[in-house]
Amino acid sequence: MAHPSQLGLQDAASPVMEELLHFHDHALMVIYLISTFVLYIILTVVTTKLTNKFAHDSQEIEIIWTVLPAVILIMIALPSLRILYLMDEINNPHLTIKAIGHQWYWSYEYTDYKDLSFDSYMIPTQDLTPGQFRLLEVDHRMVIPIDSPIRMLITAEDVLHSWTVPSMGVKMDAVPGRLNQATFIASRPGVYYGQCSEICGANHSFMPIVIEAIPLKHFEDWSTSMLET
Repeated sequence: MAHPSQLGLQDAASPVMEELLHFHDHALMVIYLISTFVLYIILTVVTTKLTNKFAHDSQEIEIIWTVLPAVILIMIALPSLRILYLMDEINNPHLTIKAIGHQWYWSYEYTDYKDLSFDSYMIPTQDLTPGQFRLLEVDHRMVIPIDSPIRMLITAEDVLHSWTVPSMGVKMDAVPGRLNQATFIASRPGVYYGQCSEICGANHSFMPIVIEAIPLKHFEDWSTSMLET
């Protein structure tokens, strides 16, 4: 999860998020190089007293400043398109979960089970126990197995919401009457936090998302206990 004064993105907990982090660093280095080169050119033009009468009408310079930006754009576009296709790729998901946004809580339905669903409300500040995070903890976490492709079906009951978990690299709008799809794989066990990222009313800030990724054996025990209650 994010921490105070953090400048970068959250640590990746899924393969897609790792790819996004690498692409972020790649694009940032390109921006740094371009900014440094432009600053150098500006300082050179401002400080030098020499002029070149051929520089104002040079076919070679025009070719360079046309071709070079095109090459840079291709260097950024190709990795970006690759990640876009990876994010939309869904092959044989092991588990399908339907997330429904309400004002102002989330409902989860494990569609592979006959009757496994629950509502997830934020825990009020006065009810928090030591070690829990204010405005981020919920009474029922969405539990998933690690190293398993998870398919999320996301919709809303009333107004626009957005199901977002940064460390998983997932952000998908929840639209009433529409079923959107997202996929991710949890790389390691842990608890991952997110929040609704679409302004949805007065209590928009109070509908967090908590994912608990656990080994498959523990997930089977958890699902069995949930079905028995």
